[in-house]
Amino acid sequence: MKIREKLSLANLKEITSHKKLLDFALKSSPKTLEFLIKKPTLRRTTSKILFKKIAKQLLLDMRYPEKVQIEKIYMSRAISESLNKLLDNANKSPVYREAIIKRVIPALLDQMKRWPKITETYKKEHGFFPPGFLTISPTRFCNLKCIGCYANSSSAFAEKINWKILNSIMKEKTEKWGSWFTVISGGEPFLYKDQGKTILDLFEKYPNNFFLVYTNGTLITDKVAKKLAELGNVTPAISVEGFEKETDERRGKGVHKRILKAFENLNKYGVPFGISVTATTKNADIAASDKMMDYYFNLGALYAWLFQLMPIGRGAMELLVTPKQRLKLFRQEQHLIKDKKYFVADFWNCGMVSNGCIAGGKGYLYIEWNGNVTPCVFNPYAVANVNKIYNKKNGSLDEALESKFFCTIRNWQKDYALEKKPEKMGNWILPCPIRDHYADYRKFLEECKPEPIDDEAATAFTDNQYKKELKDYDKKLSKIFNPIWEKEYLKPEKFRDKKINL
Repeated sequence: MKIREKLSLANLKEITSHKKLLDFALKSSPKTLEFLIKKPTLRRTTSKILFKKIAKQLLLDMRYPEKVQIEKIYMSRAISESLNKLLDNANKSPVYREAIIKRVIPALLDQMKRWPKITETYKKEHGFFPPGFLTISPTRFCNLKCIGCYANSSSAFAEKINWKILNSIMKEKTEKWGSWFTVISGGEPFLYKDQGKTILDLFEKYPNNFFLVYTNGTLITDKVAKKLAELGNVTPAISVEGFEKETDERRGKGVHKRILKAFENLNKYGVPFGISVTATTKNADIAASDKMMDYYFNLGALYAWLFQLMPIGRGAMELLVTPKQRLKLFRQEQHLIKDKKYFVADFWNCGMVSNGCIAGGKGYLYIEWNGNVTPCVFNPYAVANVNKIYNKKNGSLDEALESKFFCTIRNWQKDYALEKKPEKMGNWILPCPIRDHYADYRKFLEECKPEPIDDEAATAFTDNQYKKELKDYDKKLSKIFNPIWEKEYLKPEKFRDKKINL
């Protein structure tokens, strides 16, 4: 009997016997939520039942290879662990507990209930579902001068999205897409200020959105941490390069100590936070190591985002993780998620969890400080600008979503894997058209002609040596990862891990 059949018939049978408890949990009234937060044993039992229900749904989804679904189960379990830790921390912080019970969860649940109908309506009108979220960098300005970063110039201070446009973006994504999740990047988001408004004012205005904020952490004072607790709908992802030595080498002496102080402030008020790590050839050996992840998770981090450096131009190729380093990261991240139950997400190596590339509006899009709209954070070619969009009568982000470039990327996602039979799907360990399939991506650029967002992106497009180096890199990736995909994902009868401990 196949694995998913065994799990469906045996491990998950107890779901039905706990239906009353499950229904109780789903009522989600403020009193119910407060009760579950204050009763961790009951809450963990409830979350385990909910998780097993999710696991059953995943395993019975026959559109994707069995092991792809199992990867999603392990990630779901890791997320469940982090959410329980979040609520354990909330139980110790009256300020944060009050905010999530009375302000945030009711608003989020109300938005989530509207989401299915909104997305179906959008699909009927446009032929595709709207993105689930977007990433905005409201300012380029930063208080640090990290080596190799675009934000370390004084001119960056003036480059920002104005408050009115920022609100137009939030209004559209929330009302027209039903979206309840927003990612804020930068620059340093906590330096954003326009018309007397800061990023904290944005969080306060939209309690029906949960915000993930990428930050260097140095501006999270006791006062800021307390305000984040009072808001309840924000989680900072604080950038580190490794331990103190690696972080200070790139970000400046003493920065790591300031980050630890930010952790202390956030822990004091129960605010959930995580870390963000950029993997390069220099730190790949420690970026996802047990030692490093244990260190930060023991300090209170609830998750870790890993970004493998995206080279734009030949100069950055030497920092791009090698194919062998990427394989090592892939195996290590699988171990962290499965064995340690750490919520660790790598935007390339976890492609199975997200059903491949999510760029171009399939999952999200990116808006930078100058207003340029690009398919993703790592794709420096724009199809529209929000300053022009919202200056038009009835202007909307549909202009970007319906652009030839975005449609081409979404069609590639379908042709590569999404609309293939499970046994014929493209390799989701190599999900990225930009970096893992540069030959395809180059054709998109030549055919669709999006605008480079800066001189570096323009130069990269005309640099034949850069083109050759990325294509050669992809060939080396394929030699390593395609056999893994064939053997471990497309041939479930040879899948070596026959037991799943839910």
